[in-house]
Amino acid sequence: MSFVPRVERVIEGAELRAIRLGHPLVDAYLEFVGARGAVNTWLATAYDLKVFFEVVGKEPAEVTSVDVFAFLGQQRAPRHENVVRIEDGEGGLSARTIARRLSSIAGLFEYLVVRGDAGADRNPVPRGLAGRRAGERGRGGVRLVRRPRTLPRVLSPVEVDQLLGALRTERERAIVLAMLLAGLRRCEVLGLGLQDINPGEQRLFVAAGKGGRERIVPVSGRFFESLGEYLESERPPRC
Repeated sequence: MSFVPRVERVIEGAELRAIRLGHPLVDAYLEFVGARGAVNTWLATAYDLKVFFEVVGKEPAEVTSVDVFAFLGQQRAPRHENVVRIEDGEGGLSARTIARRLSSIAGLFEYLVVRGDAGADRNPVPRGLAGRRAGERGRGGVRLVRRPRTLPRVLSPVEVDQLLGALRTERERAIVLAMLLAGLRRCEVLGLGLQDINPGEQRLFVAAGKGGRERIVPVSGRFFESLGEYLESERPPRC
């Protein structure tokens, strides 16, 4: 392979301007992703492609379905001896992580095929394996990665109190309460500003949620009590 994939971030001020891996075609695709997706999606795609090309060790135009299946097997291989996840009993990466990486790889090759100048005439990532013979009626197939459909585990009131009691500051409690009571993701909580908080209506404005979407979410008054304690006693005056 003529390039060594390495994630390079170009930051101007506090804004991420570009992400590169060191290959013109891959970098062009990352520019395309960055123009239409959220920053987290952009970063995840870059890292997924970095891992793929490190394992495969080929130019994009040389990648075949055999390489994709080999990568799939490598990702499923146990990472540590005698260590498995409680969720599914597997020792490799989770099915959701592998499925996301395959999606990133498939997106790259769809882009290269549409370009028409990258030497790729087909996407090497199959959508699945046929589950029926030719000529048979009905639809069926086998997915490359089967993701478990699990319900979220809800903390009991006792567990919530134990978690909050283990935290050291009101800032930490406010962050955790925003996640517990409003369902905010970690990056969404860290992106909140005072202008996004409406105590009167007990709502939060999320400017950059999953997929770059905005939304307004209600939240219990318990969050605003903890936030008020933080602003009153812990927040530095210069802020």
